[in-house]
Amino acid sequence: MPTSLPSTMKAIIIEAPGDASVLALIDRPIPSPGTGEVLIQVMAAGVNRPDLMQRRGLYPPPPGASDIPGLEIAGRVVAIDGSVKDIMLGDKVCALVTGGGYAEYCLAAAELCLPIPENLSFAEAATLPEALFTVWSNVFERSHLQAGETLLVHGGTSGIGTTAIMLAKLFGARVLATAGNAEKCHVCSALGAEAIDYQQADFRDRVMELTGGTGVDVILDIVGGPYLARHLDALAPDGRLAIIAVQGGSKTEINLLPILLKRLTLTGSTLRPQRLTEKSRLARAIREKVWPWVASGHLRPLIDSIFPLKEAAKAHERMESSQHIGKIALTLEHRPC
Repeated sequence: MPTSLPSTMKAIIIEAPGDASVLALIDRPIPSPGTGEVLIQVMAAGVNRPDLMQRRGLYPPPPGASDIPGLEIAGRVVAIDGSVKDIMLGDKVCALVTGGGYAEYCLAAAELCLPIPENLSFAEAATLPEALFTVWSNVFERSHLQAGETLLVHGGTSGIGTTAIMLAKLFGARVLATAGNAEKCHVCSALGAEAIDYQQADFRDRVMELTGGTGVDVILDIVGGPYLARHLDALAPDGRLAIIAVQGGSKTEINLLPILLKRLTLTGSTLRPQRLTEKSRLARAIREKVWPWVASGHLRPLIDSIFPLKEAAKAHERMESSQHIGKIALTLEHRPC
């Protein structure tokens, strides 16, 4: 550890499973990089629903991961393991991490770090990794979305939703997106999607109307069980359903006939438990195929709100209100090292 760094850092911990009030700011020792790791002085961290689930005791960190919440960060590299060759001290990077993001310093696998373009703030960069890894993996790799096909995105104004809309449009797809009120539908439309207000109409009926009865090629689903039957109806022949969350419930009855008759594919994944080798492969694909859009300014995260680290509870409450549009970030201030 460089002698210029302090020995302790401020970090948010979860004192016990519960509501946002269980988040507490404490002092923790600064970790040292292990094999293949870098230590990042965190300037901003993204807030995601898995953080809220961890806080409630529903999504524990995998073995070996930090108990500090936070799955994506941006900052400056301040220490490097000797095996790391492609990152230098002082580099500005954002990274996907398995935990530890709500802190002044955080370890990250060097392979999961991406360079921050000059056109992005730390807060913007910190809100990219989780959404990009999730969308690229599930929409473009597992579901094989192609130019000219149609994607349905649920929760179109969430961090994942806004990213999915923008990325799918950049790659030449048509996008339909659900949202819960007129304001959110307007945001979806501004991003290039055809918005469906699910409070005013059944999304399945609107999908079929908008596609002339054909259905969509890919669905990115965050609801789960209650939507499954309608998803099978709304998919076109050879359609693909990618489930990334089950906010509405994980169980339901299923009629297998539509899967057989329309040759449908059901898939899904969660990001955090995946092996480093798989995440590293995703990082390489994103660096090659997505990062040029970020560097050129064509892909930029939509930020709802930014809170200081000490107000992490307010950030969680903002997300739980479901009033947010886009990503939520935490920011940190540091003395120069």
